[in-house]
Amino acid sequence: MRRLAGFLIAALVLGADQWSKYLVLNPLGLQDGHLLTVAPVLNLVLVWNHGITFGLFAGAGAKALFALIASAVVLALFTWMWRTQKWIVTISVGAIAGGAIGNVIDRLRFGAVVDFLQVHVGALYYPWVFNVGDSAIVCGVIALMLENLSQKPPVAANPGEG
Repeated sequence: MRRLAGFLIAALVLGADQWSKYLVLNPLGLQDGHLLTVAPVLNLVLVWNHGITFGLFAGAGAKALFALIASAVVLALFTWMWRTQKWIVTISVGAIAGGAIGNVIDRLRFGAVVDFLQVHVGALYYPWVFNVGDSAIVCGVIALMLENLSQKPPVAANPGEG
């Protein structure tokens, strides 16, 4: 049941990611750099991310290599998800994998990742435009970090010996 839940989370994140990108590109027809205010703290603005995280390494020959590396990472994530016994790890890794798959699909389909979410409070803007898959990746990583921090350190078998 736990493994199925992890794969379902991955599928839900992937579906939400690809559906939101479809809406931004098709019915909304958002153009590069065009800004659409959705809420007082949220804009939609189309940005094609040709690099990896935060647009780093946006070279022309790197697209296929990044897609290949990301695919290997997704396989490693699914292996981790399959082997873990912890629900929080399963769900978190499923969310990370779903987001990563969405970005791999973009890279293979468009040669770049579709980013469109811009968050701000007044004139203070989050420095990067991102997408639903990116959000799932960040939330999954934060959950894994919190889970790891909540672990109690192992107790030594013989505390008096050194």
